Amino acid sequence: MESQLNDVPDHSWLGAPIDARSLFASEQAALMATLRGLTPADWGREAVPGWTVRDLAAHVLGDFYGRLARDRDGHREGPAFAPGETLEAFIHRINQEWVDAYRRVSPAALTDTLDLIGGQVARFFEATDPDAPSLGVSWAGIDPAPMWLDSARDFTEFWTHRQQIRHATDQGTDPDPRSLSLVLDTFMRALPHTLREVTAPVGTQIQVRIDGPAGGTWAVTATGDHWSLTEPEAERPAAVVCLDAETAWRVCTRGIQPETALADARVVGDRALAEAACQIVSIVY
Repeated sequence: MESQLNDVPDHSWLGAPIDARSLFASEQAALMATLRGLTPADWGREAVPGWTVRDLAAHVLGDFYGRLARDRDGHREGPAFAPGETLEAFIHRINQEWVDAYRRVSPAALTDTLDLIGGQVARFFEATDPDAPSLGVSWAGIDPAPMWLDSARDFTEFWTHRQQIRHATDQGTDPDPRSLSLVLDTFMRALPHTLREVTAPVGTQIQVRIDGPAGGTWAVTATGDHWSLTEPEAERPAAVVCLDAETAWRVCTRGIQPETALADARVVGDRALAEAACQIVSIVY
C-alpha cells in the first residue's frame, strides 16, 4: 500500500483540482446557439489573425475529432512531427492544414457536424476519471497532466474560441460567471510555469486578484526550486496584481499583450514580480 501511494504523482503545486465535466454540454449548446445565429456575412469575418469565423469553427471541429479519435477510440494514426519541429510549430502546422482542407465545407454543413460531434465530446468528458493521466499541458509545464487539468484546458479552448467568434460578430464576451470562473481558474494554473525562471526567497508570494463575480484571488509562492499555487496568506504578499476579468482572460490567450494588461492593472508591491506574473499565457502560443 505504501509503495502504491508513493507512485501517485504530486500535482499539489498546480492547486486544487478543477472539475469541468458538467459544463461541456452547456458550452456546446452555447456554441451551437452562437453559430446558428450568424448571418452569411458573419462567417467571413476575421475571428483571429489569418482565420475567419468559418476557419475558427473548423478548427474547433478538428479539436473535437482529435479528442474522440485519440482518447475515446484509441486511434493512433495521424500527422507526425517533422524533423526538428517543435511542439508549437507542429500544432500550428496541423491546425492550418485542417482549416485549409475544411474551406470547401459550407457553414451549414460545418454547423451540423459540430452539433453532432460536439455532443459526443461533451459525453466523453462527462465520463472521464479526473485523476487519470492524460495529455500534457505545455503552458502549465506538466506532461502527462491529470485529466482534470487536461479537460479543463480543453474547456477553456472551446470557450475562448466561442468568445472570439462573438467578438468578431460584434457581440461581447459571454457574461455567464460560472463558465468564466472556471476558465479563469484554469488559466491561473499557468502561473508556476510562467515564473519558472524568476528567482525569489522561499516564501515569496505573488497574488493575482481578478474582480467581478467570476473572479477571485490566486496566490503563487516560491518554494526554493519552483513556484507553487497555494492559498493566499493573510500576511502582505510581495506583489499583488489586480485585473478585471476581461483583461485577465484576454492576456492569458494573447488577445492583448502583457504591457496592455499591466497598463490596466492595479499593482501593489514589487513591480518586477508583478510584471513577471503578467507574462502569463495559457494557450500554445
